[in-house]
Amino acid sequence: MPPTLLAIGETMAMVTPAVAVSATDADTFLLDAGGAESNVAAHVAALGHHAVWFSRLGADALGRRIMRQLSERGVDVSRVVLDEAHPTGLYVKDPGRGVLYYRRDSAASHFSETDAETVSFDGVDLLHVSGITAAISESAAAFLSRVIARARDHGVPVSFDVNHRAPLWDASAAAPALLDLARQADIVLVGRDEAQNLWGTDAAADVRALLPDVGELVVKDGDVGATAFVGTDEVFEPALVVEVVEAVGAGDAFAGGYLAGRLSGDAVAERLRAGHARAARTLRTTKDSVDEGDD
Repeated sequence: MPPTLLAIGETMAMVTPAVAVSATDADTFLLDAGGAESNVAAHVAALGHHAVWFSRLGADALGRRIMRQLSERGVDVSRVVLDEAHPTGLYVKDPGRGVLYYRRDSAASHFSETDAETVSFDGVDLLHVSGITAAISESAAAFLSRVIARARDHGVPVSFDVNHRAPLWDASAAAPALLDLARQADIVLVGRDEAQNLWGTDAAADVRALLPDVGELVVKDGDVGATAFVGTDEVFEPALVVEVVEAVGAGDAFAGGYLAGRLSGDAVAERLRAGHARAARTLRTTKDSVDEGDD
């Protein structure tokens, strides 16, 4: 079996205009699976690796649809918990205006430390999580900390995408919690502007100074490029030039490409280029992820 990524986090049903106009003006919409960690899993699967996604979904039509869509993208959804008591979350993309969330009391917000104890790390080569899970509820934050600790106990490297979501928690509350989680990870992905907003760092090197003990740190700088600090090495790769339709999901695509390259044993520069290539594909669509026929 190819190397295995285990991605853990909430996925919601995503409603997005079929073309890049506002939700107010759009006539037709797409209903898709949308979640940072499952997006990463889908990109990793598309690049030839085994990707498993663990989460909680409502035992409802939206939950079943999400499972079908992710399975069709090659993601192993066999470990997902279907919750009879709580619904699948929903969000609506409004191109040019942001995102509207309807996730209160969602199934995934009821992640608990009990769930963390059920996660199997057998055959897992890399765990991928993000800061979103820490923001959706206190029990989910406890779940995330326990999952990371268990992965480390099993010798499984942890990839952590900071993924600060301001609508869920403001920077003053998020900054110390996300910094603590980043310091527990083996691989950290963070946007330069995101780090600046959270921790007051200006340049990629400043983020590295803040996280000197993280084995692999990737600082993304939008359409400029991305810098990876691996041990004592520093590698920069410029972003690809692309006409942007919608930016949401591009960070997940970058993470998917980068982590797939790591699972393949590619050199750091190749991993960065793979991340940029996947991000460029996502930037050209209103979707969070892309099917292999999409261009």
